[in-house]
Amino acid sequence: MTTTSSVSSTPDTGSAQPVVSIAGSNSSAAAGGSVINVSELVSELVAAAQAPQEALIENQTEAVTAQISALGQLQSALSTFQSSLSALDTAGAFNSQTASSSDTNVLAATASSSATAGTYSVSVSQLASAQQLLSGAFAGDGTAAVGTGTLTLSLGGSGFQVTVGSGDDTLDGIASAINAASGNPGITATVLQGTDGAHLVLSSSLTGSANTIQVVESDGGNALAALTYGAGNTGHYTQQSPAEDASFTIAGVPGTSPSNTVTSAVSGVTLDLLSTTPAGSPVTLTVAADTSTIQGNIASLVSAYNTLLGTFNTLGGFDASSNTAGPMMGSGLLQNIQSQMSAALYAIVPTGSMTYNSLASIGITTGSDGTLSINQTALQNALSTNLSAVSALFSGTSGVASTLNTQITSELANGGVISDESNALTQQENALTTQSNNLNTQMAALSASLTQQYGALNTLLSSLQTTSAYLTQAFAELPQVQAKQSA
Repeated sequence: MTTTSSVSSTPDTGSAQPVVSIAGSNSSAAAGGSVINVSELVSELVAAAQAPQEALIENQTEAVTAQISALGQLQSALSTFQSSLSALDTAGAFNSQTASSSDTNVLAATASSSATAGTYSVSVSQLASAQQLLSGAFAGDGTAAVGTGTLTLSLGGSGFQVTVGSGDDTLDGIASAINAASGNPGITATVLQGTDGAHLVLSSSLTGSANTIQVVESDGGNALAALTYGAGNTGHYTQQSPAEDASFTIAGVPGTSPSNTVTSAVSGVTLDLLSTTPAGSPVTLTVAADTSTIQGNIASLVSAYNTLLGTFNTLGGFDASSNTAGPMMGSGLLQNIQSQMSAALYAIVPTGSMTYNSLASIGITTGSDGTLSINQTALQNALSTNLSAVSALFSGTSGVASTLNTQITSELANGGVISDESNALTQQENALTTQSNNLNTQMAALSASLTQQYGALNTLLSSLQTTSAYLTQAFAELPQVQAKQSA
């Protein structure tokens, strides 16, 4: 005889009430006298209670994590775009000047922002040069002894001493001592070997008439005297190159310079004199606003905005091909940032010009997809016609670049809208982590409770199974007892 019993268990889990059917003595789950596989049963009941809550927390966590990541992408994209504004958000950015030469073999020029536009005729009659001296011939080669003593050399207003001892009293030794001397302002010594003997060459690294070389000695007019040179004492050397200033005229005004790099002749302009000009063939120097650089900076801003717009679309748009929404779709924060940027980009700016007072008026227009494009011809015309208006359009108090820079600085600052949103999302993420930990704690407690309840039930059912077996045997023996009594 077999028996079955049905046991209903209703532990208080705060969720669905499980109902469990328990098989009798023939149950395959029974082992070692047990009727119920308690471990397996409790595991299944706990999993059933935990799964829906755990899935909800995981889904919410994934959504918050995606929003935190998206906010980081937005912050990075805004910061990158803001860097393109620095070349346009101040009036100084539009003061860039360029200098050009009609003959770059004769004259090269660069201009700073302080230069004033203008055109100048430049003639170069003489380049600045550095002095070079060639000594008379010394018998033998550079290793032949010359003499000892002290040489004092000077270049312009700076001098230094060289002590010539018995170990370096040759031309080679003297040249090495000069080159290695501390305080040497720019004299280089070299030994040349000729058919007539060895020669000491002294070369100045400094151009200009003031930078002449002088050499005096203190050996009492002996061997080192042949190396001296100065005013009234030029017989020991032949001047190979004189110390001379550059000579030039700019717009008919004569000028000189100790260097071929001239920085003081035209305010804000650096001239590099490379060659002399033929008589009657001056070079034309032109100083003008560097509209090419400004045009390039505006193009960079447009490109940077289009890249930022792509990020906006990815974060807040809907991809029909994959049927997926961006992580910030419907975000009030993203919509507000886009709205403020659009207002700045399409604003009419007081520039002092009724013609050039908006991006569209200088050739920057919006396509059907929201991206910006540039009509380079229109932009160049605006820059050439009214540079100050274009400058005000971008860098004025309410200019496009200055306004956008102020907006983004506020949005990215600590305590700004992005920072506040980030803090709120982090709090949500922490709360979900706490919920997950609490759920794990609750499920551990539920598992312990169910294990205790079903363990006790298992003991009871095992006892009932034993009783059932005894009664079955007793009932089976009853007919035999009755038969004996009848006999």
